Amino acid sequence: AREPALFARGFSTSGTCHENHKCKLLVVGGGAGGCSVAAKASNKLGAGKVIILEPADKHYYQPMFTLIGGGIKTLKDSYRPMKQVLPTLATWIQDSAAKFEPESNTVIAANGDRIEYEFLLVAVGLQLNYDKIPGLIEALSIKDGKVCSNYSPKYVDRTFQALRNFRSGNAIFTFPNSPVKCPGAPQKILYIAEHYLRKTNKRKNANLYYNTSLPVLFGVKHYADALWEIVKRRNINVNLRTNLVEVKPASDEAIFENLDNPSERFTVNYEFLHVTPPMGAPDVLKACSSLVNEMGFVDVSKDTLQHQRLGNDLQSATVQPHRILKRPLRLLPNRKWCTRT
Repeated sequence: AREPALFARGFSTSGTCHENHKCKLLVVGGGAGGCSVAAKASNKLGAGKVIILEPADKHYYQPMFTLIGGGIKTLKDSYRPMKQVLPTLATWIQDSAAKFEPESNTVIAANGDRIEYEFLLVAVGLQLNYDKIPGLIEALSIKDGKVCSNYSPKYVDRTFQALRNFRSGNAIFTFPNSPVKCPGAPQKILYIAEHYLRKTNKRKNANLYYNTSLPVLFGVKHYADALWEIVKRRNINVNLRTNLVEVKPASDEAIFENLDNPSERFTVNYEFLHVTPPMGAPDVLKACSSLVNEMGFVDVSKDTLQHQRLGNDLQSATVQPHRILKRPLRLLPNRKWCTRT
């Protein structure tokens, strides 16, 4: 028989027989949000009261991915073993959620285990939908290719390699027509790349483009005004309401649509293409209609992070960078699940 999961810490529970687990608080997702809230809750509730459901064996500090793409850091710098960062008083079940059953206060893991909770915190983050752009995954699989993306540990090392290989031509950076985690990151790599090209005497041969689906350069006007001055000073071409819809790696072509007139499309040759992929709610969440809103995200109050209809379901801000988790973490510890029983 397997060792009961509630007495295990720091390693995966696995096996062929399905188990039933019970906890005061179930945290689905071990990213920055899930890990932080689980630590606060387990400190208040004590050992064996909090379960973290997380499949990954590495915990990535994702804000560093931009620096990896710019050649400033390495991928190895960006992660720690998951068992080293999860709170010691919480129980880690190393698996993913396969189904949410909020009506019975249960989450079913991919291995078939059932986890019954009193309170649920959903912190699964955003799903990267590289497959939504035809040709993109193929382009990202070409060794030493011209297409790259900082948003995944699978692809982030390609960015600096592509910058080093760049000699002349169009260098294009995109922002998708979807929600995005850290919406500043697509511009950060743009400015880092521009600096690198100047430093390596290749800037004069480069045409830099920032093609964004947004109607503004940045969502906060104060910063957008400053960024417009930067792109003008650095001679960076900005195309608003412009969305990447296809990549043709065989001919090094990217196809964009004009979001103000979707029937209007145009093709651009590239020598460097950094793609921020479309993102959205994970499929497992979207499959649970009682838990999510029309966009597939957990239907919570923006003021309390508590579910609009289900009183014991909460959501953390895992889809946002670690640096802005402070406000959600101030809200959540006041919840009644932080009372010992």
